Amino acid sequence: MHAVPTPSSALKLSELIAALSYALDITEGQPPGHCVRCCWIGMHIGRRIGLPEAQLWELYYTLLLKDLGCSSNAARICELYLTDDLDFKRDYKTVGDSLPQVLGFVLKHTGLKAGLAERFRSVMTILRDGPEIARDLVATRCQRGAEIASLLRFPQGVSDGIYSLDEHFNGNGKPARLAGEAIPMSSRISLLAQVIDVFHTEGGRAAALEEVQARSGQWFDPALVDAFGQVAQSADFWAVLAGSGIDGAVAAIHPDGQGREHALDEDYLDDIATAFGQVVDAKSPYTSGHSARVALYTDMIGEALGLSSQRRRWLKRGALLHDVGKLGVSNSVLDKAGALDRAEWDAVKLHAEFTETILGRIEPFRELAAIAAAHHERLDGNGYPRGLTAEDIRIETRIITTADIFDAITAVRPYRGAIPIPQALEMMRKTVGSVLDPECFEALVRAVERVPFAEAA
Repeated sequence: MHAVPTPSSALKLSELIAALSYALDITEGQPPGHCVRCCWIGMHIGRRIGLPEAQLWELYYTLLLKDLGCSSNAARICELYLTDDLDFKRDYKTVGDSLPQVLGFVLKHTGLKAGLAERFRSVMTILRDGPEIARDLVATRCQRGAEIASLLRFPQGVSDGIYSLDEHFNGNGKPARLAGEAIPMSSRISLLAQVIDVFHTEGGRAAALEEVQARSGQWFDPALVDAFGQVAQSADFWAVLAGSGIDGAVAAIHPDGQGREHALDEDYLDDIATAFGQVVDAKSPYTSGHSARVALYTDMIGEALGLSSQRRRWLKRGALLHDVGKLGVSNSVLDKAGALDRAEWDAVKLHAEFTETILGRIEPFRELAAIAAAHHERLDGNGYPRGLTAEDIRIETRIITTADIFDAITAVRPYRGAIPIPQALEMMRKTVGSVLDPECFEALVRAVERVPFAEAA
């Protein structure tokens, strides 16, 4: 058995949050590193206007976590607009306030794969109820993001910054129609940084500068736009923004927390894994609680197999984060009630690679990244993403696989109801040796026998 890693001794909070922010990027359909680049932009603006260190610290984490609630409205977007939520969210970040822009966006993104009558009904509903729909979607996103920031132990200033991200300086934003100085400074800077990065990524420096000037006094605080104009005169600023060293550069500008950071101990790592597991589960109504249940079953199986409490605790984090890559899969696929076509199935399978890439950005989590990402591998070599065979699949992965399949069968899915536990175990028994590890399966059976589960988990 491998020794238990001790990530808390080799990891900074800023590095961990920056790495996990890549999961939020893919949920928003943004190119990898979007939140980190926003942090680079926003911190330069914050320093230019002379924010004190304590406020800069809150700004730093608001920028990295601004999209923390982004998964919570994905299913609703797919339902209302009959579209791919990732494409929708990516393109929505480029839409301003003008009626032609809004109408063009609605027509371009609503029901393109639906029947003509269904698309017509959907477009008409959105045109009729558009402002209320948009407000509800933003409110859901903002509220959930603020709640999870609190679960991550960040102070109220960070939660407030995330909650008010979509408020506009002229009072026409969402969800509370705050205006001017009533909008938290971290929210004003974060929205500005977001638009700068989106337009810079798509059209370069000139496009970003033109867009922020056009929205000055409407979306953006003119004083912040002026401050960015001064920042933008630095060639080094743009070189780092577009370069491969952006992660290190953002880590290097982390402000003095003045005692505001919690120690990154084992309890805090558990809380962070739990919170990001909730971000994953919020993506679909059919995955609510999935990560927490898989973590529980993983722990039960590990205990039945005699794993130490320290090893089980470490493995539970992998179970909580095993599906983080699903944030990069559209809900139009995840929530589909019918059979998936080839392209849709290929999209689903990508989530395992996304999981390994995201967790692999965290150096002390590299081992856990490989273990968690392999939970769809099979002993007979017919799994994904690498088609590993039994000799290459570690016991920790086999445990998570068993727990994941048990929850997948006993939970409600878009295409069927929950299956009772006895029937689920019989279904699983038929795959022992080809998919499931015999010892892990028997450990699950023993663990389930000791717990008074409801008829359907």
